[in-house]
Amino acid sequence: MNATTKTCCLLGNPVGHSKSPFIHNTLAKMMGINMVYTAYKVEDGRLGDAIKGADALDFIGLNITVPYKCDVMEYLAEIDTLAEKIGAVNTLVRTDKGYKGYNTDIIGLGRQLEEENIIIKNKEVILIGAGGAAKAIAYLCGDMGAKGVYILNRNREKAEALAAEINSYFGKIAVPLGLEDYRNIPEGKYPVIQTTSVGLYPDIEKAAIMEDDFYKYVESGVDIIFNPEETLFMRKCAQAGARAFNGLKMLLYQGIAGFELWNNVKVPEDMVREVYELLQKEMKA
Repeated sequence: MNATTKTCCLLGNPVGHSKSPFIHNTLAKMMGINMVYTAYKVEDGRLGDAIKGADALDFIGLNITVPYKCDVMEYLAEIDTLAEKIGAVNTLVRTDKGYKGYNTDIIGLGRQLEEENIIIKNKEVILIGAGGAAKAIAYLCGDMGAKGVYILNRNREKAEALAAEINSYFGKIAVPLGLEDYRNIPEGKYPVIQTTSVGLYPDIEKAAIMEDDFYKYVESGVDIIFNPEETLFMRKCAQAGARAFNGLKMLLYQGIAGFELWNNVKVPEDMVREVYELLQKEMKA
């Protein structure tokens, strides 16, 4: 580091579990870019102060994680069209006017689903959660041609609000339900994407839906949580005979998209694979 080192960071609460600093600092070293990335815990009510502080200190880019992916939008000078449609932002890029918001979560998950051969087109999907990440993923499902999206959430009103937004773009494909209403879903096998923070380390023995009966619906399960490496949601999916994946690839791919925006570069595919292998080792360390 020196006086010309570019600075980026993650803002959220909590952030202590984050592997984003590992990803971005590894990429910067590999590509010979004088950049450093760290993470800051932002208490409730202080997000605006944090954004202003980063702007004043000339941070070239920020990532935003739970619970601020929707709240951050009011503090931005500009919002990318896709992120505005989704209604959630996770990546900020500094401009002359302030920060411009993007949603790279949708890029990250889309790439993971493709790699894992999880088919969304012309299928019905179950989405657990209705927060900022769920907004991006519900939009992605609609954009990928999902025939239907069942949105299960503890607060049914939030599920209804998200369903209304998705239906305004894609027609009546989204169905809002409470978590306990999964039994109203027609019997069958579905791609299931778990978007809540339930099960995140250290609460590793929790899942948004604990009933084993739910997991008979799962064809393939993706938990956007990556710490722990195997969540209780994933274990329950596997016990029911379904394929299960964590959010590590989504994290990496959304991070790469942000890194490319901040530095105006393209990360080579061989480097992407190398960083993923290093990230897997870091998770086990």
